Amino acid sequence: MPRFFVDTPLAATDGDLALPPGAARHVQVRRLQPGDALNLFDGSGPEWQAEVTAMGRSEVRVRLIASEQPQRELARQVTLAVVMPANDRMDFLVEKATELGAVAVQPLMSERSVLRLNGERADKKRSHWQGVAVAAAEQCGRTVPTRIEPVMTLVAWLAALTPAGDDEWRGLLSPRAASPLAPFPQQRALFLSGPEGGLSDAEEDAARARGFAAVTLGPRVLRADTAPLAVLSWLALS
Repeated sequence: MPRFFVDTPLAATDGDLALPPGAARHVQVRRLQPGDALNLFDGSGPEWQAEVTAMGRSEVRVRLIASEQPQRELARQVTLAVVMPANDRMDFLVEKATELGAVAVQPLMSERSVLRLNGERADKKRSHWQGVAVAAAEQCGRTVPTRIEPVMTLVAWLAALTPAGDDEWRGLLSPRAASPLAPFPQQRALFLSGPEGGLSDAEEDAARARGFAAVTLGPRVLRADTAPLAVLSWLALS
């Protein structure tokens, strides 16, 4: 059944609504007709069964029928803090991180970053990546798309981090680490992953000072857009 994200709080409606422009265009492209069924979600958790009631050139109206609270999230709340890979690899990373269940992705810039974004360009990229996450959530069945945080430098981000509580585990993915990633009891996890070539020694030291434990994923050196996804896959199966 077609699934669409809407940026309208569905629980606050009276059950009959005009879809926002983005969702309406998707319904029109799919050539749905009055009476056709679809599912809607607004990012708050529930999923709504609905049906199309009217199709127009500029407006699509639907009627909400019933809601349910599907359980499709990871058992842990996982945030990936990643030094942004270049080209379209960040798109790929955001898409797959959403499919694998990440709560949030924090894009970062480090000493060895190839991709550097500031100001309006950074805002546009963040908006684009949020759209990638929404599209991936529509496809994979999640009702809460991965949240894309504002682009920051690693230095500024580490400085702004509050101390880790007892319910959060922090891991630094490092090719120089000696300890392998192992099971941990905390329900929240924050993983920091560097660029191609890894973080500098000073950056790794700064991360350790903020409570990150350096861990390795094995003897092979993984690409910057592969390592954080391998962690999510491991968590999904553990």
